[in-house]
Amino acid sequence: MRLSAFGVHRAAVLPLGPVTLLRGPSGSGKSTVLRAYEALARLGAGAGLGEVLPDAADLVPERARPDAQGRRGFRIGCTVDGPAGPVHLDVAVQAEPRLRIVGERLTSGGRTLLTTALRDPGRSTVQAEWHTAGSTPVTRAPLPDDLLGTALLPLRVAGKTKGQLEVLAAAEQVVVGLRSVFACDPRPAGMRAPVPVGEGRLRRDCRNLAEVLHRTANECPRRHARLAAMAGAGCTGPVTALGLREPAEGMVQAVLERGVRLATPLGRLGDGELRYLALALVLLTGPGVLAVDPLAEVPEAMRTLTVLADGLDRGLDARQLRELLALAATICANGHLRLVGTVGEDRLGEPGAGWAPGVTVVDLGRDRS
Repeated sequence: MRLSAFGVHRAAVLPLGPVTLLRGPSGSGKSTVLRAYEALARLGAGAGLGEVLPDAADLVPERARPDAQGRRGFRIGCTVDGPAGPVHLDVAVQAEPRLRIVGERLTSGGRTLLTTALRDPGRSTVQAEWHTAGSTPVTRAPLPDDLLGTALLPLRVAGKTKGQLEVLAAAEQVVVGLRSVFACDPRPAGMRAPVPVGEGRLRRDCRNLAEVLHRTANECPRRHARLAAMAGAGCTGPVTALGLREPAEGMVQAVLERGVRLATPLGRLGDGELRYLALALVLLTGPGVLAVDPLAEVPEAMRTLTVLADGLDRGLDARQLRELLALAATICANGHLRLVGTVGEDRLGEPGAGWAPGVTVVDLGRDRS
């Protein structure tokens, strides 16, 4: 991720590994990084700028001064590696006086594959140029100023020349790399009561946790048993299994089985225990269970899902955080899942101080300029 000027960040370059933790004090911009990531992901999926960033003016750096036309904005970008090599996307957004994308650049291997620029402020378009390398070196056309041009290229480029194929490969790599995102924020208050049995797709706030456990118990006993083992490692008291009850027709309630002891309904667990179980479930499932739109046009073996977890450590004790990081490092090692989360500045200690190998820690408290 590159946050050239976004919120509190200026000229920030943030490496993202299979498991990345953003660490820092309050106000260091941890949540802002996740907002930038999610914004790029939604733009890559074709969403409009106003829908993605309705409060864009709040993300303009405080010290940014308007130009002679009263314009202020911000810049964000990313690099997506893959078969086409490292592909760089940079986006300039005008937040005031009118929200629009005023510039976009897609580059790879030192070559500019797409560039857009605002030529006429009175129109709702930008002028785009993309690499062709045919009888004409570039193709020019207007594109909407509220949509990401890179996401539109697969619909606009014919793919007849070598240059066009290069553009398509780079654009598709960026779009595929960005699109699959699940922003997760478990809310224990909504996870305690029995819930209706439905399709079993976990929502962002995880309030339908029991419904999804009902699905995993029936469709994937192996993952369900693995989650029960995680519950035993992170919840108070012995746990022999994750059980289910039906207190009323069409309703389901999850419980922790305690062996010869009475089972404990999940509603009686502490907030930290519920958040721990929900996050473990997210890591152990995938796009078919999480409430995200699958990339139907991408072969399943090539799909990667990024989980964004703001306040990953909220309510968790050191043991629970350690177990979650160890699980994440194991799951994310296969390349199909990535985790980007935020934690407090004092939660991890120094590198090597007990957190799992394979975890990238970005210290925003130290790296901020």
